[in-house]
Amino acid sequence: MSLREAIQYSLMILLYMILQILFLRNVVLFNYAFCFVYIGGVLLLPADTDRLYLLLIGFATGFTVDVFSNTFGMHAFATVLIAYLKPYLVNYQMEAKGTERMELGIRSQGLGSFLAYIVPLIFIHHAVLFLMEMNSFGMILYTFIRICASVVLSTIVLILLELFSKR
Repeated sequence: MSLREAIQYSLMILLYMILQILFLRNVVLFNYAFCFVYIGGVLLLPADTDRLYLLLIGFATGFTVDVFSNTFGMHAFATVLIAYLKPYLVNYQMEAKGTERMELGIRSQGLGSFLAYIVPLIFIHHAVLFLMEMNSFGMILYTFIRICASVVLSTIVLILLELFSKR
């Protein structure tokens, strides 16, 4: 990765963090759907990013959101988990397409492949986050509705941000 690309991706992550911390932290639709756009910084990093850097970036972004959200490591854990699983999903999709290198983004992958890439990781992130927050099994239906609604909202916002980006 060149210096220019590294700066671009760093600015993208910083923008997603600012959006999350300043604006989207308090956005809740119908008390079910929460928008976690900061995970886009991890999901949209290049496919050939070193795993150690990916895990460190995932931890740093999750920890930063934890500090401002007062959630004691839940975001860090969920973000590190998707950063760990991301290379496996990318390799699976590359094998399915029969390619050696894959660009991550809606323009290079197309909408279907992009959704097939981000939706499982967003679902895992949100499921881990909300299941850790759940305090009794009587809330399992409410938690499942929150997970699904938040996945839909986060996916829509990430698609819109990806469509309006210049990359």
